[in-house]
Amino acid sequence: MEDSIHDQFTHVPERISGLVDLAYNLWWSWNPEAGALFKQVNRQAWKESIHNPVRMLREIPVGFLKQAAENPAYLRRYDIVMRRFRKYMSATGTWFSAEHPDSRSLTIAYFSAEYGLHHSLPIYAGGLGFLAGDHLKEASDLGLPMVAVGFMYSQGYLHQEISPDGWQKDINEPLDPDAAPITRVLDSAGDHLVVRVPHIDPPIYVAVWKVQVGRIPLYLLDTDIDCNDPRNRGISSRLYTGDLEQRLRQEIVLGIGGRKVLHVLGADYSAVHLNEGHPAFALLERIRERVERGMEFDEALDEVRATSVFTSHTPVPAGHDIFPINLIDRYFKAYYPALGIDRREFLQLGVHPQSPGAGFNMTAFALRASEHHNGVSRAHGTVTRQMWRCLWPGTPETTVPIDYVTNGVHVPTWLNHRMKDLYDRHIGPTCPNWLSEHDDPVVWELIDEIPDAELWYIHTWLKAKLFNRIREQERIRWAAQHPGGVPDPATGGAYLNPDVLTIGFARRFSTYKRAHLIFEDLERLKRILNNRWYPVQVIFAGKAHPADNEGKRLLQKIYRYTQQPEFGGRVAFVEDYSEKVAQYLVHGVDVWLNNPLPPMEASGTSGMKASLNGVLNLSILDGWWVEGYNGRNGWAFGSETAACDGRDATDAAAIYNLLEKEVVPLYYDRSVDNIPHGWVKMMKESIKSNGPRFSARRMVKEYVARYYPPLLNAADAEYARAVAAAKPQAPEWEPQAHGEAEEGSE
Repeated sequence: MEDSIHDQFTHVPERISGLVDLAYNLWWSWNPEAGALFKQVNRQAWKESIHNPVRMLREIPVGFLKQAAENPAYLRRYDIVMRRFRKYMSATGTWFSAEHPDSRSLTIAYFSAEYGLHHSLPIYAGGLGFLAGDHLKEASDLGLPMVAVGFMYSQGYLHQEISPDGWQKDINEPLDPDAAPITRVLDSAGDHLVVRVPHIDPPIYVAVWKVQVGRIPLYLLDTDIDCNDPRNRGISSRLYTGDLEQRLRQEIVLGIGGRKVLHVLGADYSAVHLNEGHPAFALLERIRERVERGMEFDEALDEVRATSVFTSHTPVPAGHDIFPINLIDRYFKAYYPALGIDRREFLQLGVHPQSPGAGFNMTAFALRASEHHNGVSRAHGTVTRQMWRCLWPGTPETTVPIDYVTNGVHVPTWLNHRMKDLYDRHIGPTCPNWLSEHDDPVVWELIDEIPDAELWYIHTWLKAKLFNRIREQERIRWAAQHPGGVPDPATGGAYLNPDVLTIGFARRFSTYKRAHLIFEDLERLKRILNNRWYPVQVIFAGKAHPADNEGKRLLQKIYRYTQQPEFGGRVAFVEDYSEKVAQYLVHGVDVWLNNPLPPMEASGTSGMKASLNGVLNLSILDGWWVEGYNGRNGWAFGSETAACDGRDATDAAAIYNLLEKEVVPLYYDRSVDNIPHGWVKMMKESIKSNGPRFSARRMVKEYVARYYPPLLNAADAEYARAVAAAKPQAPEWEPQAHGEAEEGSE
């Protein structure tokens, strides 16, 4: 049972009460016409809510809603959008139902530690979360049967404030659940559903919340409830805590607790997809349930393994969670006998063969407990096989059972609506349903028919919008007058010129991403930026992890460069990087710069988002760009795949050479109409070559094609065994309040 949201919005006129349903389903966020319904009620209210319809409906004066409910023009648009929404939610005629009309539906349970869905629900940290969010959105669009599990981080989102000396300060913003698109899941008594995490002492309880992502339900776990002791209440407070024991407790709650919650809810599923190793204990709980029903451990492990997919995103050993054995003993001592194995056998599940004394390795466990494994790009698949071939001794590296599915981005989310309108005008007449077929490369060939002037006009409009946003934020920042004095306007981008070639660099400030690389030769960079006839400017944005002081020092170094007058105000840092800032940047800069140290870029999706909007990539050959670059759709450098002495200087020189000899001349090569036709030609090539290939639609279809048949066969075999073993007239299981239900089958 779910909280009745309409009871909280009785002030919304009945004629437009569907706005409440829209506000609580994130479908609106990737359908611009639905978002426009809120904006058209009152633009100022929409702006002040920071495009959060739940907050807007709570705060807006009722008079504006009554005006909309009596406006025939508004009601026509409202009725059309609501009809589309209800048809979409009916889940008929989807791609999945057409592709699998005769097979038993196989529901996938998707587990992830973070989800980047919309800034009104800040339960994400970066790329991994947005990949998970895009995966759910595309699974919804395709009609894939799926249920998802994650955390509700009540204290998890950190805003960034930069002090006058360039040091990052982390400002906590508690999540207000009443102003977010989430609802409480209720038990049979009408109270907030609370479930105990099985076989963990002292006991840990989770309250359950729900987010509707189109057709996909996402259940969020919350430990900040009265029945937990103070330390347990903080388990779900922050994303990726640096406290190792607390992080283990998080992963126990996410995996074991998440599996238990789905059972209590009666959310039947037949297979699991793990997005990284954080939720891998969900597989452990699936095994334990089967052992409790009478299976031997090895048989239960085989059954779970056959219906589990594990996606790894981490290309370096240090990025994988490893927990000391004493902590594992502390929390799993009651779990060892519940699995029907002893302590040694349990610990062996998480042993890394090359460092057996290091602790319990979550990735090693996830690989052992799942049959299907993949990296997130072709290059990352190779790196992952090299890293983990030790789990399959004697197996040639090329046949190590780790494949790859290259990441993609959700096109309706990341394609700017002005750019979409342009594509509609020129692709639509030939292919009216092009957006529903956007993973077909043939559709994108029609990009060549867009007149150069129209594409360039939209790009310059988006660039101006980016600059206006930067200046407005700088005005607000200046008005606030940070402690220590009035900030330098040049630092935040007040002096940037929209007519100048603009490079964007925005990502987490980790040392391996080498945000400093373009500053390797300061004098040469100054000459490039300050060229009298062909100037260049660079916009930086991004956050360092709160515990990453090296990343903060790197950020500080770059921030101080923005304050140097020798750069002529042509280097800026945009404070408080967020999903909204990312949207502006991937829509509005001219060039997207990416230069991590290979092979440490598993995939990288920001460049995909940029290319979708006609922004050209200048990227090192790592991650997705190894597959995306074709010699005509951007620029590439640094084909070596390993760190070496002098690597930074070599790669920086390659960037300078490309800028001086190719990028800058092409941008400023204008015809009499002031349009850089050569540049626009490359924009078109980038859009049509990368748009279909690096879409989440292609990605999810690839997961279905590659893993669905074996998962379905394994699930059918499991179901047949369960039916054969079932006792006649077995009593039906019914959920009990607060999750105190018996353990049972899926």
